[in-house]
Amino acid sequence: MTEDGTSKSLGHHEGTDWNDAFQWDVREDCEVRQILDRIADKWSLLVIALLDDRTMRFTELKRLIDGVSQRMLTVTLRQLERDGMVERTVHPVVPPRVDYALTELGRSLHATVQSFVLWTEQHQEDIAAARSRYDRDTERVLDVTVAGR
Repeated sequence: MTEDGTSKSLGHHEGTDWNDAFQWDVREDCEVRQILDRIADKWSLLVIALLDDRTMRFTELKRLIDGVSQRMLTVTLRQLERDGMVERTVHPVVPPRVDYALTELGRSLHATVQSFVLWTEQHQEDIAAARSRYDRDTERVLDVTVAGR
């Protein structure tokens, strides 16, 4: 039995009050959450940003993305391909050549990614100042706590 406004179908949110983000965010099986988890991943964001300009080979992507392992880049590209964001083209040459490019869907996401990066660049000083205040205040609280023992 389901409550009024609750669908039996996973990922279906008819009747959901979207003002309450917890209606979908806390459920691991929620399709929206799964998609957000995928595209908000740091490696996915970097791949989408890099592929906006042009098609690239795996080795080129790996060289440009500092810190990504070969396995993690492979997993990221496969997931983005599965989700329809990236297109993989295998050229019948020896050794095999594989190119990656954004699909139309991936290009439509790039505008959002670019907005996110722009927001981060515009607010990086504010965030750094907030971190400094937090760290200073946290250190002060720890000093008082230790001194009070």
